[in-house]
Amino acid sequence: MAELQCILVTPDRTVLDRQADFVAMPLFDGEIGIAPDHTPMIGRLGCGEMRIDGVEEMDRFYVEGGFVEVFGNVVTVLTPRAIAAADIDAEVVQEQLETALSRPAHTAEAMTVRDRVVSQARAQLRVARHGASR
Repeated sequence: MAELQCILVTPDRTVLDRQADFVAMPLFDGEIGIAPDHTPMIGRLGCGEMRIDGVEEMDRFYVEGGFVEVFGNVVTVLTPRAIAAADIDAEVVQEQLETALSRPAHTAEAMTVRDRVVSQARAQLRVARHGASR
């Protein structure tokens, strides 16, 4: 069976470059799963959990937007931020969430910023919980 080459890149480094059997990630409008021999595509990422399944292990990351390209059994993910599930400090993220929720937002712009921070914090907490349960 063919394998995927999964490459996860942020502006400052290559976070991951390994073989995988299956990759799942959040798109801006849902989740996508990518298996070997997937149709070529480019997609816009949302915030959430990226899972890289291999024969021996599964890696989980929080990704925060960006793009994915699938071409010729290579999955390339470009994101401004990628954090391994094990590296997410749930207590710190919970504090950030509570701070954001308590912050008043009296303008449309302030509400948009607050909602984005809340969404990102909740996504990080979900990834941290899933990573802890592996």
